[in-house]
Amino acid sequence: MVAKLVVIYSGGMDSFTVLNKAVKDNYEVYALSFDYGQKHHKELVCAKQVCEELKIPHKILDIKSISSLFTSSSLVSGDMDVPDGHYEADNMKSTVVPNRNMILISLAIGYAVDIEAEGVWYGAHSGDHLIYPDCRPEFVEVMDQASKMANFEPVYVHAPYLKTDKIGILKDGLKMSLDYSNTWTCYKGLEKACGTCGSCVERLEAFEANNCSDSIAYIT
Repeated sequence: MVAKLVVIYSGGMDSFTVLNKAVKDNYEVYALSFDYGQKHHKELVCAKQVCEELKIPHKILDIKSISSLFTSSSLVSGDMDVPDGHYEADNMKSTVVPNRNMILISLAIGYAVDIEAEGVWYGAHSGDHLIYPDCRPEFVEVMDQASKMANFEPVYVHAPYLKTDKIGILKDGLKMSLDYSNTWTCYKGLEKACGTCGSCVERLEAFEANNCSDSIAYIT
């Protein structure tokens, strides 16, 4: 019997790699995306298309109403601009959506219990640890423990690339011959990727480190 997995799939390159890894590892994959009012809504368009191509069951859950709780985050607040720069800069802290992963993982766990899936995978990686507390190994461990206690059906929580940075994720994806042209990383919600926000900078660094070019269009 093939094991079922719920993969939290944003439409970005990290979760895209996680999704394909689960497929290639012969899991029965159910993709779950979230519309939480993010400016970079284009990632959901990419997610939908990829799942259609892979013939993977895909749900996009509309939770936009929670964006009213996150006025401190530039990813959802209409009163704040998404900053430019590298993730190591202090101004990148404005891109934190408070408690986002705990909320999304909790919903994914509920979905996993409902469809009798054994686990939930998501795309946290080591490059996230400095700025996003809900991507740290300690958080994943605690969420895994809580998930197994919260239901009579134990569902594990796993981040396959938790000890790998985006360079390593892309390297693994390239080994799987993945096409990253239908992924979206930019936070600014523009038609083309800005090339200057922290997310774009990190993505471009990953492609450069892997000696290849990114196939998506950039403004700069």
